[in-house]
Amino acid sequence: MNFKIVPISEEIGNEVRRTLRSPQYGHPATVSVATGYGPCRTCLQQFDEGRDERILFTYNSFEGIADLPLPGPVFVHKNECGVYNEIGFPPGLRGLPLLFEAFAGGSDLVERKTVDFDNVAGQIEHILNNPDVQFINIRNSEAGCFVARVDRM
Repeated sequence: MNFKIVPISEEIGNEVRRTLRSPQYGHPATVSVATGYGPCRTCLQQFDEGRDERILFTYNSFEGIADLPLPGPVFVHKNECGVYNEIGFPPGLRGLPLLFEAFAGGSDLVERKTVDFDNVAGQIEHILNNPDVQFINIRNSEAGCFVARVDRM
């Protein structure tokens, strides 16, 4: 595999847990019991609906990689949960309604595809074979929100 799944950083997750504010924007964050599957944007595991507490905050998925901001709502576990740092596609994301959005430099959208879980690694590698693609964002196709990023290794 020539790619890595990149969740929201541990620093961002811990900062929002500590301050209950969006670390990038200062907007207030809210805590609630999970009423949906999520997933958590740090550990990339689904929430246990009705049990897990989660924090909702504003996150810019383009920070540090593109000039145009793309802020949107995301969730993390209220309690520290670790950061996904494995090889391959996260098992906690399998079966969720997801899209791959491939971006060139300057945040120009190159391609958008529904995730094919029967060939997810091949699909990612095919998208990354396009030399115009700088990175891929994984987004929830129902809510439209950012889930994680895919980078070349």
